[in-house]
Amino acid sequence: MADTIRKVAYYKTEVSNKAGEGARILGILKDAGVNLLAFSGFPSGRRAQIDFIPEDDAAFKTAAKKAGLKMGAKKTGFLVQGDDRVGAVSDIMTKVAEAGINITALDAIVAGGGRYGVIFWVKSEDVRKTAKLIGAS
Repeated sequence: MADTIRKVAYYKTEVSNKAGEGARILGILKDAGVNLLAFSGFPSGRRAQIDFIPEDDAAFKTAAKKAGLKMGAKKTGFLVQGDDRVGAVSDIMTKVAEAGINITALDAIVAGGGRYGVIFWVKSEDVRKTAKLIGAS
């Protein structure tokens, strides 16, 4: 089966870097019925940055606003899902690199059941070129 590659919207916020803060925010989104395609959190100085890739932008923005979460501007990333195989991530990275595009950040994971997933970002001026290059919808 071929990989599914699509452009996705992502949002970020900074919160206190303390135990339970991510769980609190995920609970708010869960209670609002917001499904996330990807979620990432990591320390950023004395705070923590949390990135969200929602399935439904409008539902996410409504829930985040209602919860008083201050989100940064909407940005674009890429979500790749497919059958796991040796070199799956290497193939994507090589294609992008050969086009002279720098990947800003990338997270990949085996999803079980012989599947894998990747989220990655490029600079905003490279989004259109990258989407065309990798066949993102």
